[in-house]
Amino acid sequence: MNTFLLRAGRTCAIGALLSLQIVSTAETRGPMEYMLEAIEADFRDTADYTGISAPDPRVMEAMRSVPRVDYVPTQSQTAAYFNRPLSIGYGQTISQPFIVALMTHLLEVGPDDRVLEIGTGSGYQAAVLGKLAAQVHTVEIIPELAAEAQAKLQAHGFTNVHTRTGDGWHGWPEAGPYDGIMVTAAGPDIPVKLVEQLKPGGRMVLPIGEQNRGQMLTLLIKDEDGDVHTRDVLPVVFVPLTGER
Repeated sequence: MNTFLLRAGRTCAIGALLSLQIVSTAETRGPMEYMLEAIEADFRDTADYTGISAPDPRVMEAMRSVPRVDYVPTQSQTAAYFNRPLSIGYGQTISQPFIVALMTHLLEVGPDDRVLEIGTGSGYQAAVLGKLAAQVHTVEIIPELAAEAQAKLQAHGFTNVHTRTGDGWHGWPEAGPYDGIMVTAAGPDIPVKLVEQLKPGGRMVLPIGEQNRGQMLTLLIKDEDGDVHTRDVLPVVFVPLTGER
């Protein structure tokens, strides 16, 4: 999980400015609102690339209802609402809030949908999806992160989010098929087994590309005949999708 490339240097400046704004206006505005405003600004600024000038209000409401501070390590909690990725240990990160919102928007999650997430991380993205979908199944390859995320999600009452420790390349076939699949780590190509677990008419959002090279956030749509169509959305940088192909 990580950030988008177009203005990567700007995210630190946003964080510093946000910190000053929060300190100076804490009595009237909360850090959550500044995070949401930064997300909306990034949608406007990247609209020429993504074709999306504003996020789905349902997505923004879901993000408003999930405190990001609950899903970051203790040492990073003062930066929890900055619009940038944060380390969660084990070489992994919690994604930039804008990327969480964009990927969730692209997935077009409905209230009756069954969703698969590959790369649970801290559990934050799964929690946002859990606010929108009927059922979320999420797979994490690092056992320690999977256990921590499961504990957090259970503590916050997400009975519709199911976690598993395993290799994301293989998905979670027995719980499928899925209306939507989100992959929050980058591989060089589209995992075939995940496409097989996607329903006709379903959507998959994933970054594609090699580490230290260009990666592209990609929207995949499987039509009613089972044919796959893809669209490039935005240049990004994500941690690698590990495991066996």
